[in-house]
Amino acid sequence: MLEKVQQDRQQKLQRLRELGIDPYGQAYGSAEPIAAIVARYEHWERDRGGAEQAKDVAIEDHPTGDAAGRLVLIRKMGKLIFAHVRDRSGQMQIALRKNAFDERVWELAKDLLDLGDIIAVAGRVQRTKTGEVTVWAERLELLCKSLNPMPEKYHGLTDTEQRYRRRYLDLMTNPDALRRFEQRSAVIESFRRVLAERGFMEVDTPVLQPIYGGGAARPFTTHYNALDADFYLRISPELYLKRLLVGGMERVYEFARSFRNEGIDTTHSPEYTLFECYQAYGDYHAMMKLTEALIGEAALETAQRAYSDARRMLPEIRQISNATYNLLHARSRGDYATPARAILKQVAALEQEQNRLMQQALDAGDTDKALAAGHTILPFGELEIDYTPPWPRETYADLLHEHAGVDMRDSAAVRAKARELGIEESNKDDAVVVNEVFEETVEPALAEAKTPVFVMDYPAALCPLTRRKADDPEIAERFELYVAGMEIANAYTELNDPAVQEENFRRQVRGEADDETMRVMDADFIRALRHGMPPAGGLGIGIDRVVMLLTNVSSIRDAVLFPTLRPDRPVDS
Repeated sequence: MLEKVQQDRQQKLQRLRELGIDPYGQAYGSAEPIAAIVARYEHWERDRGGAEQAKDVAIEDHPTGDAAGRLVLIRKMGKLIFAHVRDRSGQMQIALRKNAFDERVWELAKDLLDLGDIIAVAGRVQRTKTGEVTVWAERLELLCKSLNPMPEKYHGLTDTEQRYRRRYLDLMTNPDALRRFEQRSAVIESFRRVLAERGFMEVDTPVLQPIYGGGAARPFTTHYNALDADFYLRISPELYLKRLLVGGMERVYEFARSFRNEGIDTTHSPEYTLFECYQAYGDYHAMMKLTEALIGEAALETAQRAYSDARRMLPEIRQISNATYNLLHARSRGDYATPARAILKQVAALEQEQNRLMQQALDAGDTDKALAAGHTILPFGELEIDYTPPWPRETYADLLHEHAGVDMRDSAAVRAKARELGIEESNKDDAVVVNEVFEETVEPALAEAKTPVFVMDYPAALCPLTRRKADDPEIAERFELYVAGMEIANAYTELNDPAVQEENFRRQVRGEADDETMRVMDADFIRALRHGMPPAGGLGIGIDRVVMLLTNVSSIRDAVLFPTLRPDRPVDS
């Protein structure tokens, strides 16, 4: 079937060239977003008293529209063709009439266009009898001929792995996927605005590092031919950013592509985006406030955007409803070329899309109520998470006592609890056992929390880069932010004593894997600390997980455009 479709489209490609039409088009700079065309027309209608009154205005006095996008629906009715064109902002109907074009362009419209082709149209905008805002084309240009068919279903790919492997098709046919990645970009821009307001500077640090550090992970190793030396893909930019604090860059941050040579699951990817920032003269309390500002503002903007997008979808719901009507009545309108089975299949897909959009519009009403009440509430799976600051601050010790029933400092009790939980503890240091009991007992409870939760004051032995509490050297001034059971952020009051830092680098903790430890000696970093690094707070946030939360997807692969996958066998073109 695919081969037949491709042969048919190749023949159309040849016919286009015979007609002198470039199948791959030229630059087209006059198009405007489809959403802007629809909005301008609806504003024009309101100025004339509404849609009913606007019907009486002569077509030559209607506003014009100039759009470019991909064909996603075509309905042929003799000398009239209706189609839907989609761009990044939305989709709208266009109408192509035989008497509006010369024979060459009409042959293009009638016989040579396929779903997936990219076209440009310009003409007067009018609302049809069925209520669709439509560009009645006076100009039609082919900008790119599609030689492969679009996915079978109107609403996009249904095979999850193919959505990841062929993301271009997912984006092409699934508006939700496109909006999700637009939201990812918006989250990063929101972070940048908050940081700019606070005087932070964005920097770049090496991806290839001669010594990996800043995180407990197994690195990817490569060989630098020009230097004849092994290098590592970074697992964190931390030690380089701290060098910048030494140099006088008092507030720095980076969105760092980072790598960990570890397993893959729904919340872990070997390649990921790690945001890190460092603030001279701050501490982990300052980082808590910054975290609330960064994620809280991004969540607020996400909620506002979701409400606005869903409200804008109402006209699209009407368009889909009208398209469904037209398909069901295709025979009475003279469309005998399309088989009835194909028409019914399109109708079913359109109705599914309409139901999805209607649910989003209903959800938008709940979002609007929460925003009006001063709360930022977004769904994540079965949870409704309130991102309105301030967020709860809980100590590691209190949570362990509450959920495991043991005192963090009572090693005998902690080890007994570990054995009860089936955790091997005999060959591990106390701090490692404590942390494994914490992961087994506390983290499941945090997964049910309806707000983000700061977990603070970790066992110092687990945190070699962290300053100890002045009144209790067994506790590190560190927090992790948990949302829906996922660790989203990690922050410290930074250690700036070079002697203590060097000792921590050298001290291996029993139970830590040799290649999954933060205790990797970096002599130049110690040298930098000896020049003096100001007291500082440091923060790391997993951007992919933040996007998961704010766009309500359960797998990190849905938050990354091109996730890491097992190599696939070559596919047909």
